[in-house]
Amino acid sequence: MTSVNTLIVQTPAASCDVELAKGPWEFDQLPGYGPGASENDRIPEPVVRPGQLPAAYQRMSDEELHARIRAAKETLGEKLVILGHFYQRDEVIQYADFVGDSFQLANAALTKPDAETIVFCGVHFMAETADILARPEQQVILPNLAAGCSMADMADEDSVEACWEDLLELYGTEPDADGRQPVIPVTYMNSSAALKAFCGRNGGIVCTSSNAATVLEWAFERGQRVLFFPDQHLGRNTAKAMGVPLEQMPMWNPRKPLGGNSVDDLESARVILWHGFCSVHKRFSVAQIEKARAEHPGVKIIVHPESPMPVVDAADAAGSTDAIRKFVIASQPGDTIAIGTEINMVNRLAAEFPDRTIFCLDPVVCPCSTMYRIHPGYLAWTLDGLVAGEVRNEIVVADDVATDAKVALERMLAALPR
Repeated sequence: MTSVNTLIVQTPAASCDVELAKGPWEFDQLPGYGPGASENDRIPEPVVRPGQLPAAYQRMSDEELHARIRAAKETLGEKLVILGHFYQRDEVIQYADFVGDSFQLANAALTKPDAETIVFCGVHFMAETADILARPEQQVILPNLAAGCSMADMADEDSVEACWEDLLELYGTEPDADGRQPVIPVTYMNSSAALKAFCGRNGGIVCTSSNAATVLEWAFERGQRVLFFPDQHLGRNTAKAMGVPLEQMPMWNPRKPLGGNSVDDLESARVILWHGFCSVHKRFSVAQIEKARAEHPGVKIIVHPESPMPVVDAADAAGSTDAIRKFVIASQPGDTIAIGTEINMVNRLAAEFPDRTIFCLDPVVCPCSTMYRIHPGYLAWTLDGLVAGEVRNEIVVADDVATDAKVALERMLAALPR
């Protein structure tokens, strides 16, 4: 299988940014999200996630880095568990003890209570979640602290608190005759620990793309309406599939009074959507689907629900990363499948099922630029530290934040996907 990094180098004209193929340490210290990031991403100020990698590891060959990783894993044994998200690069995912989406990995970490250290090959909010759910004596490591998430950064604590105050002033705080609260906050997993704690404090819950429908049902049982953040597309696509009319899903822009809405719009709202998005999934378009159907008669198309609503409507199916994988597994040899999600996962599925034609809807090789910050060099450095008795890049969520966030996360874990 040709790795995504190799594809970026071999086909520079078809890559969103050939700089992605370089070692992440070359741009970890720069402002913003680095090469490959969408120009549509609104970069909050400041983004403080400095990456660091000693020069010796920057100069090591791939062979030496992989030898160090294997040796450290063998030495650490059952004391170590490595979690890898589906979107992680192949050079790193090969060392994961568990591979999955955010819901699966949140559960996987709980199955290793005897492990002393959880190394999360993903992004910052995932490592925070692992720390919240871990036992007090367990350590959680994010190999590269610069691995953030632009979507998560689109909803900050101050902006959400200000929105909440406006909504409570409008709706009041008294439940209706059925005991339902005026509004229930729901945050997507792709958010900071502080926002998960906000939901825990205010009767809300966390969701993933796997269980978003179950979570919205949970919220509607308890509330007259939902504030859904930070991803507008997952919220819209999920609520629409449940029968909520589009006119009852106003968008909240935190930079505008009342989020840019009228009082009447908010009074009739069932789901208030935050103005956030994933830059990877925003790349997919109806034109790409039409092109795939024209060039591959009989193609089956599945996209991630973080994609825009017209794309989800035009596809044959939509689902979480785990659902996409199950869709491919359920297909037949000879099938042609176009997938609208991150290129590392699509590339891996194509290699795993060579008797099918599997390709990414977006012809441009463009991985998640922040997930791509996890490189074998950082993994080798953090594991070497553990062998030497040093914990590097530990993620620690403050106790007061973790307590409230855990309430919302445990509600999420109990809301099983359909």
